[in-house]
Amino acid sequence: MIANLRHLTGRLAVQRGLLQQQLRSASYLIDQPEYSFLKDLGLERDNPGVYSGHWQGRGQSITSYDPGTGQAIASVRQGTVQELHQTIGLTVEAYKQWRQVPAPVRGEIVRQIGDELRKYKEPLGKLVSLEVGKIYSEGQGEVQEFIDICDYAVGLSRIYSGQLINSERAQHTILEAWRPLGLVGVISAYNFPNAVFGWNAAIALTTGNSVLWKGAPSTPLVSVATTRIVAEVLQRNNLPAVVSLCQGGTDVGAALVADQRVNLVSFTGSCKTGRDVGVEVQRRFGKVILELGGNNALIIDESANIKMALDAALFGCIGTTGQRCTTTRRIIVHEKLHDSFVEALTAKYAQLLPRIGHQLELQTLVGPVHTKQNVDSYKETIEEAKLLGGTVAFGGRVLERDGHYVEPTIITGLPHDATVVHRETFAPIVYVLKARNVDEAVAWNNEVEQGLSSAIFTENISQAFKWIGAQGSDCGIVNINTTTNGAEIGGAFGGEKATGGGRESGSDAWKQYCKRATITVNHSGELACAQGVVFNVE
Repeated sequence: MIANLRHLTGRLAVQRGLLQQQLRSASYLIDQPEYSFLKDLGLERDNPGVYSGHWQGRGQSITSYDPGTGQAIASVRQGTVQELHQTIGLTVEAYKQWRQVPAPVRGEIVRQIGDELRKYKEPLGKLVSLEVGKIYSEGQGEVQEFIDICDYAVGLSRIYSGQLINSERAQHTILEAWRPLGLVGVISAYNFPNAVFGWNAAIALTTGNSVLWKGAPSTPLVSVATTRIVAEVLQRNNLPAVVSLCQGGTDVGAALVADQRVNLVSFTGSCKTGRDVGVEVQRRFGKVILELGGNNALIIDESANIKMALDAALFGCIGTTGQRCTTTRRIIVHEKLHDSFVEALTAKYAQLLPRIGHQLELQTLVGPVHTKQNVDSYKETIEEAKLLGGTVAFGGRVLERDGHYVEPTIITGLPHDATVVHRETFAPIVYVLKARNVDEAVAWNNEVEQGLSSAIFTENISQAFKWIGAQGSDCGIVNINTTTNGAEIGGAFGGEKATGGGRESGSDAWKQYCKRATITVNHSGELACAQGVVFNVE
């Protein structure tokens, strides 16, 4: 009888386990018909998070959640440090073959990657929205950024070059050549999980490097789906895995940063972590691109086009629910316009309240913040601002619904140098400050530790040119009559001071992925020293 009871108990335990597994599986959004686009991207309920020519993943399984509902989407098996080391070795070997491919041929491969992204733009953009929390159009726009930088890189592959320099010595020629670094490691953040990798990968591949990606732990599905698209192109062309992936925790990130075989680390994240990354990479004399925080100001001059400035403030402060590194955190308004500007801005904010909703609903303009941590930071920051004497002119509430929703918030009445004003909070909170003139506003713009983006609204041409000159903004992005956010790929993206000093994307940012060689060619038939030095024995 006891044996029978044990047998029955065992069967019940097995059945209970199967039932729990079925319930967990059924709770994944990937199994629901309306989320079939996830399977169109090759995703499954459980996905390997390491790619180096084949897929694997023996580390912890991480579940990705929809910040709009709190529901599980699917899971990813992260890599271990051992798998990272293996992946680095394989990607270094792939580089040795890739560097021999002519640059225009590499550009053709990048063109094909762009075309493959076009094919999957709709489902991939929806995944970006679903996993990050950004609205539908922003998810589509992010994938478009990757496509755009691929187009840019195709042209770059035929024109990036060094130069010919005149020599002081007769029949000598000085050349300059730009050669690939080797392996480029990309560590990206959750708020742009597709585009930031794209900026780095397209340019790095075109200039002859291989690329190893560690995506953000909270957006692993975008990393897996994007890598699948790129891998399909490489396999179709019988190329080795010059793009690899290793999702993982802080141990994997630290191992990547410390590894001598990673010639360049491109890191996007907080100033605090970026400082540690920069020090560690410099310790081993590697190269680093740091894209860190921003405390971005929008200045409203007395001559500003107010309607346009209000529209810029609305998107600058609330786009991506305040979670862009270029989000407008401070609005510095001329004292004559301050009160009327705040009144008009709060009226615009009020119009957005009915448009707060799930990020995949087409009428939504304000989606959720990414995690509960963002919600907690939002609440703590508002309480601190009030304790320091600030007034919540609009918003300030966490919305009681499934998911992570907060009201876009305007705070007035704080001094320009209040500690909370000088600290970046990744949430839709903006501080409106009252300045006596543009010179004072520029000084306030420059007094924070970060130096990413800035903008001024003015119709005064003298103020505009002063703003972009040596006495103006000290940021890497210095805009006039447009938003602090929404940069295009054609210009170099990045900032100064605690933002890290790195540059990605367009202009001559490609040079960051290369090493420069200065080459002197003597075609005279005789040896001659520079600067007239004579050193020989007859």
